[in-house]
Amino acid sequence: MLDGVFSFVLLDTRHRGRFMAARDAIGVTPLYIGWGIDGSVWISSEMKALHDECEHFEIFPPGHLYSSKTGGFSRWYNPPWYDEAVIPSVPYDPMALRKAFEKAVIKRLMTDVPFGVLLSGGLDSSLVAAVTVRHLAGTKAAERWGTKLHSFCVGLEGSPDLKAAREVADYLGTLHHEFHFTVQDGIDAIEDVIYHTETYDVTTIRASTPMFLMSRKIKSLGVKMVISGEGSDEIFGGYLYFHKAPNKEEFHRETCRKIKALHQYDCLRANKATSAWGLEARVPFLDKEFINEAMSIDPHCKMVRPDLGRIEKWVLRKAFDDEEHPFLPKHILYRQKEQFSDGVGYSWIDGLKAHAAANVTDKMLSNAKFIFPHNTPTTKEAYYYRMIFERFFPQKSAILTVPGGPSVACSTAKAIEWDAQWSGNLDPSGRAALGVHLSAYDEASSLSSDEQQQQNYSKKHAPATIAAGAKKPRTIEATKTPGVAIEG
Repeated sequence: MLDGVFSFVLLDTRHRGRFMAARDAIGVTPLYIGWGIDGSVWISSEMKALHDECEHFEIFPPGHLYSSKTGGFSRWYNPPWYDEAVIPSVPYDPMALRKAFEKAVIKRLMTDVPFGVLLSGGLDSSLVAAVTVRHLAGTKAAERWGTKLHSFCVGLEGSPDLKAAREVADYLGTLHHEFHFTVQDGIDAIEDVIYHTETYDVTTIRASTPMFLMSRKIKSLGVKMVISGEGSDEIFGGYLYFHKAPNKEEFHRETCRKIKALHQYDCLRANKATSAWGLEARVPFLDKEFINEAMSIDPHCKMVRPDLGRIEKWVLRKAFDDEEHPFLPKHILYRQKEQFSDGVGYSWIDGLKAHAAANVTDKMLSNAKFIFPHNTPTTKEAYYYRMIFERFFPQKSAILTVPGGPSVACSTAKAIEWDAQWSGNLDPSGRAALGVHLSAYDEASSLSSDEQQQQNYSKKHAPATIAAGAKKPRTIEATKTPGVAIEG
């Protein structure tokens, strides 16, 4: 894989049994390391390959090198931004940022297999698609597979992403494939998703499920590689809670924390939800040179400034705001951030909460600290995922690979301090960013009551089959999909 090419194991043939191993800079490709009772060392991209063989295993830290000679890790990736105490001061240069991103996308067009782009209609995936369309002609990939770019989107019927993606695809002239799923389809796939993604993190499972379902359909069309937009929100402070960053220093430190944690969240999702079906995902926003360019910008320029008309990720939007040769329509270029799990349809998360509330009792949740002492679930949804996870991966080592702590709209625990009201509204959905998201949760409602959520969902959204607890066969509806989409 291009984005994980620097994860490797090097055997020293001069000294039997001695070796070195390294992981890519950001952790785009998952990697685990384990130790057997006999002293053997195991390395794998999937945890499930280690849990039966190793006495202890853990995440292989991104940007690190392991030496069997020393039996320890050393960090090889040392970019200037890694030290959070150093605040960058380079003036914002929109053309330099644009060129760096275009270079990152072009690099990922090196392929000898059928490919496409994941297009949600949001800023990041739309820019990936727009730059790919602009530079595809003349590449070896175009010579072999044609200049018509394939784009893919998934969502519930009538979801925000489907509408926006369709508009972007029409504007760019891509051959667009739109996949529909229902809440029940997603619920039926939850166990498979947790098995493949190897996590019980709520945000990751919410977003991985539609991506998992979509990847199956994409692979069935003969596509083997997709280019995706992960990483932008961490680099540019695109999550809606960044609106409340108190100063540029805190803003920058939070972006550093988010990038360093990507291997446990979005990178894990993008890689494992796709590779479960043999599909490769490439992420140009996490190109090392592009990250260095973007993270050198004075964070004052990245901050949300309503008084100046600057919304989240303004520096990225401005870099591609070309009046003469527009990359995207203005309203797409300046569309508000939607987290993937929200954009596929707001009733998706509501449906998950309702399903969890129907399967986890109040008593079970009240005893959670005794059943799950580490990363104790505080909601019925989190408890439900944890039950499934520990059925597949009961080892303590496996449990410790998943991050924990409070979060609002995908924030780190530290950023919750930015707004006092967030501490009472801890939910990773973007709609938890009260006062920021255009479709934020009702501030007067109590989000801690799973029973209220289940009741409200059943009344307003849930199909009768879900409300009654019945199950429907797992299906995915596809529209605008040609009979023979791509052939190798």
